[in-house]
Amino acid sequence: MHMKFLTIITLVLVIVGGLNWGLVGAFNVDLVAALFGAGSLLSRIVYVLVGLSALWQLKPLLDSIRADTVVPATH
Repeated sequence: MHMKFLTIITLVLVIVGGLNWGLVGAFNVDLVAALFGAGSLLSRIVYVLVGLSALWQLKPLLDSIRADTVVPATH
Protein backbone atom coordinates (compact mmCIF):
# COMPACT_ATOMS: atom_id res chain seq x y z
CA MET A 1 0.00 0.00 0.00
CA HIS A 2 2.78 2.43 0.93
CA MET A 3 4.62 1.91 -2.37
CA LYS A 4 1.41 2.31 -4.38
CA PHE A 5 0.67 5.60 -2.60
CA LEU A 6 4.20 6.87 -3.28
CA THR A 7 3.94 5.82 -6.91
CA ILE A 8 0.65 7.71 -7.31
CA ILE A 9 2.03 10.84 -5.61
CA THR A 10 5.17 10.79 -7.76
CA LEU A 11 3.09 10.27 -10.90
CA VAL A 12 0.98 13.32 -10.01
CA LEU A 13 4.17 15.36 -9.49
CA VAL A 14 5.56 14.21 -12.85
CA ILE A 15 2.30 15.28 -14.50
CA VAL A 16 2.45 18.66 -12.74
CA GLY A 17 6.03 19.06 -13.95
CA GLY A 18 5.07 18.13 -17.49
CA LEU A 19 2.19 20.58 -17.51
CA ASN A 20 4.48 23.29 -16.15
CA TRP A 21 7.01 22.64 -18.93
CA GLY A 22 4.16 22.75 -21.45
CA LEU A 23 3.19 26.19 -20.15
CA VAL A 24 6.81 27.32 -20.33
CA GLY A 25 7.11 26.11 -23.92
CA ALA A 26 3.76 27.39 -25.16
CA PHE A 27 3.36 30.64 -23.26
CA ASN A 28 6.70 31.30 -21.52
CA VAL A 29 4.86 31.00 -18.18
CA ASP A 30 6.49 29.09 -15.32
CA LEU A 31 3.53 28.45 -13.02
CA VAL A 32 5.71 27.12 -10.20
CA ALA A 33 7.83 30.28 -10.24
CA ALA A 34 4.71 32.43 -10.52
CA LEU A 35 3.13 30.75 -7.50
CA PHE A 36 6.17 30.45 -5.24
CA GLY A 37 8.64 33.02 -6.59
CA ALA A 38 11.35 32.56 -9.20
CA GLY A 39 14.40 31.00 -7.59
CA SER A 40 12.74 30.81 -4.18
CA LEU A 41 13.46 27.92 -1.85
CA LEU A 42 9.90 26.63 -2.25
CA SER A 43 10.15 26.68 -6.06
CA ARG A 44 13.45 24.82 -5.89
CA ILE A 45 11.91 22.23 -3.57
CA VAL A 46 9.05 21.68 -6.02
CA TYR A 47 11.50 21.29 -8.92
CA VAL A 48 13.61 18.81 -6.94
CA LEU A 49 10.51 16.82 -5.92
CA VAL A 50 9.37 16.68 -9.56
CA GLY A 51 12.83 15.49 -10.62
CA LEU A 52 12.96 12.84 -7.89
CA SER A 53 9.45 11.78 -8.85
CA ALA A 54 10.58 11.26 -12.44
CA LEU A 55 13.38 9.03 -11.19
CA TRP A 56 10.91 7.07 -9.04
CA GLN A 57 8.62 6.57 -12.05
CA LEU A 58 11.43 4.89 -13.98
CA LYS A 59 10.96 1.68 -11.97
CA PRO A 60 7.27 1.12 -12.86
CA LEU A 61 8.07 2.00 -16.48
CA LEU A 62 10.96 -0.45 -16.68
CA ASP A 63 8.94 -3.12 -14.86
CA SER A 64 6.08 -2.76 -17.34
CA ILE A 65 8.48 -2.87 -20.30
CA ARG A 66 10.07 -6.06 -18.93
CA ALA A 67 6.61 -7.57 -18.40
CA ASP A 68 5.56 -6.36 -21.87
CA THR A 69 2.50 -4.64 -20.39
CA VAL A 70 3.01 -1.11 -21.68
CA VAL A 71 -0.19 -0.06 -23.38
CA PRO A 72 -0.93 3.25 -25.07
CA ALA A 73 -3.44 5.55 -23.43
CA THR A 74 -6.88 5.54 -24.98
CA HIS A 75 -9.23 8.49 -24.92
